[in-house]
Amino acid sequence: MTQTSTSTTHGSARRPTLETMFHRMVIARGIEDLFERWTADRTFQGWWHPGRGQEGSGIGVMWALAPEDQIMWYHRGAIWPIARGMSPTLVIADLLGRTNGSTRGKGGGSPHWVDHSLGLMGSGGTLGTAHVLGGGLALAKQVLGNPGIVVAGFGDGTSARGTFHETLIQAVAWKLPLLYLCENNGWSVSTSFARTSGTATVAERAAAYGIPGVTVDGQDALAVRDAVATAREHIVAGHGPYLVETRTYRLGGHYFGDVGKYRPADELADYRDPIEVLGSHLEQEAREAISRRALAELEASAQEALDGPVPGADTIFHTCMRRSHDEPDQDASLPAGHRPGHRGGDAPRPPSLRDGPGPDHPRRPVRPFPRADRPLHREPGA
Repeated sequence: MTQTSTSTTHGSARRPTLETMFHRMVIARGIEDLFERWTADRTFQGWWHPGRGQEGSGIGVMWALAPEDQIMWYHRGAIWPIARGMSPTLVIADLLGRTNGSTRGKGGGSPHWVDHSLGLMGSGGTLGTAHVLGGGLALAKQVLGNPGIVVAGFGDGTSARGTFHETLIQAVAWKLPLLYLCENNGWSVSTSFARTSGTATVAERAAAYGIPGVTVDGQDALAVRDAVATAREHIVAGHGPYLVETRTYRLGGHYFGDVGKYRPADELADYRDPIEVLGSHLEQEAREAISRRALAELEASAQEALDGPVPGADTIFHTCMRRSHDEPDQDASLPAGHRPGHRGGDAPRPPSLRDGPGPDHPRRPVRPFPRADRPLHREPGA
């Protein structure tokens, strides 16, 4: 089943919710501007995939999720961690390779933001790993009986990876609580989606696996929020995976320095800025006040990140091993309000597979793995 979704509940969005969404979108757009300047003057010498123009998708996705949900985030831009509630200081410092970033200096140059208390589970080393890592997280939730869903975020180019199909086949068989979230900006680096795809949308492919697939306007944050909320209801009801495709635009190139000569001159003729789309639900005075506050916060966070220490060689061992749960918190040296877990305090470690399901974690029915003494198939005539 494939359909196109539009938001039908804009009027139900409360003003504080709209203001917070708008505030975080402005911060994420400001980070884009900041790293464009820092790339030009060599303050930043890493690898950054701009997400300017795609903020409506990320903020809408995060606003539909619950605290117990987990995210394998999409690699483009900064909106996903900012929308989820991560401090701008953690986001910026991580890109700069400072120890006051979310990975304590391990993620410098390329974004690898992590905060398990926010459900931000990080990312793999290559595109396409969100599918399999997200599938593994979803399997863990099912086996442990833990609530919530897992979001595997990816772009249209990554939908052509084998991991997309291999993971989804297994996730459907086991009815895993997995949401495939595709941000389709129409370009896989410099190759257009229309040129390489046999289907007009990624969502159409859901029918091959017998799961729902929906396409939504990615420039409309509230439409995305509503579509993802519907998908989440389907998943938590035990019906298995769901695919949501947001149709969006990236205003810049694949990376800073990519001038985009491969793009048609009129491609953005109908472009609608997602910040303006959401901002249209607020008065001009409110928009201006929120923008001033967000940019002031961003300026302070940028300076705090720049002032952060450069990691030493021993950083490579941080969080690799832990002898016991009685050892002191290794993140205690981070600034107050910037430690992982800052949104709700120092949250206890969530249950993991090594703990077993526990007496208070009812198992969902899981199709058993094949036994060694049971053949995977029958021979003809057997």
